[in-house]
Amino acid sequence: MRKLMIYILALVLICFLIPILFTTGRKEQTVAKEITENEVVSETVTTDYDYREYNIVRLLHTETNEIEEVNLDEYLYHVVSAEMPANFEMEALKAQAVVARTYTIYKIKHKNHDNADICDSHLCCQAWISKEDRLSKWDENERESNWNKIVACVNVTKGKIITYQGEPINAFFHSNSGGMTEMPVNVWGGTGYPYLQAVETSGEDAYTQYASELEIIKQELVDKIKEKHADISIDWSVEKPIEILEYTDGNRVKTIRFGNLNLSGVEVRTLLGLRSANFTFEIIGDSVKFSVKGYGHGVGMSQTGADSLAKQGKNYEEIIKHYYTGVEIVNFTGS
Repeated sequence: MRKLMIYILALVLICFLIPILFTTGRKEQTVAKEITENEVVSETVTTDYDYREYNIVRLLHTETNEIEEVNLDEYLYHVVSAEMPANFEMEALKAQAVVARTYTIYKIKHKNHDNADICDSHLCCQAWISKEDRLSKWDENERESNWNKIVACVNVTKGKIITYQGEPINAFFHSNSGGMTEMPVNVWGGTGYPYLQAVETSGEDAYTQYASELEIIKQELVDKIKEKHADISIDWSVEKPIEILEYTDGNRVKTIRFGNLNLSGVEVRTLLGLRSANFTFEIIGDSVKFSVKGYGHGVGMSQTGADSLAKQGKNYEEIIKHYYTGVEIVNFTGS
């Protein structure tokens, strides 16, 4: 009887201790895993990449004319958050980070400002927004997650830039190509760049930036053109008072005739405030309606196109190589 009681006590004790031992082991493993993952995240966020002479960007704030010195990747947090919606796919945001980094280094190497490397205006260089202003424009419940998402996309691509024949490219980008990008020679003239060709992108018609319209009274149209060309004259009674004469490689208007005057599609876009030079027109009574595809100059990476490609399963390197022909994505080593 005594031996039986000892066996029962021993069995109860074993049954009590075994769960404790296994639970403790699992807790220790879980904690160890969490610490390891946190260490990796911390290292990813805090480790600075050595861009050598390009570590610090001299940023011109155009409103105040003040110059701020900022770490390159910290500068990119503000650029990417200003240039691309935070709800875009991660791979699109990574592509934007690499493109913006490349564009920044190119601008530093080919300075456009006397005492600064780059400015905060999208009309001159690339957009920039303070963290405070950026957060205020997002819904309160999305602010932290949106900012962390953009920071992660910049950090995970630290050091990566786009090169052509060993040199950083002039990495132009725009909002929406309207289905096909444009060659720079058709926008700004000159000789162009071999890595900036006209390429197609599917899926851009799903974005609000894809299509827009402008309907304008005939006399107002003439008045707007007269601001730049005083000698314009349009006889609205003829069969073709306005006529598109030539298209570009990217299916944009290259040359259009208004009465006695031939203008480039790019100039018409500027004069009338159209979203792009990819447009058609229709004369309706006393008005002219312009139907526009795309948003921006159309050169380089389309931002909505990048998001569309990411939704199709493309990674950021594939997205970049789709828009920039014959390029490499490398770790920047300076000069």
